[in-house]
Amino acid sequence: MDRVRTSGPALPPYEPLMEGMDVEGKTRSTVVTVETPLVPPPRDHLAWSLCTTLYANVCCLGFLALVFSVKSRDRKVLGDYSGALSYGSTAKYLNITAHLINVFLIILIIALIASGTIVLANIFNHQQLPPPGFIGPT
Repeated sequence: MDRVRTSGPALPPYEPLMEGMDVEGKTRSTVVTVETPLVPPPRDHLAWSLCTTLYANVCCLGFLALVFSVKSRDRKVLGDYSGALSYGSTAKYLNITAHLINVFLIILIIALIASGTIVLANIFNHQQLPPPGFIGPT
């Protein structure tokens, strides 16, 4: 039976020295673990592409952005980060282009409605004027 030591200081969890060796005789080694910084995976812009498809699908650019976003996500799952980065950046630029065209069209429609309202107001005001040389009822 092994005896359990109950009195005195507890033994440290170090490796015991072999018989006849002192501390200077042991080889000293230092282990340094160097972790490579984790590179974040490239963005696939899937949520943005979905919103562009639903709300700003000008010339089907939103749908194309959604397709490239899904391709980017597939590449990212497979571990091909360069392919995922390429597809993701294409999706980003398609989203930007679709939104810029959408904003331009909205501004154009507002301008056309405003100018049409002004033209209609001028036509309506000219019809209300009495014709020239009209004297009135006699």
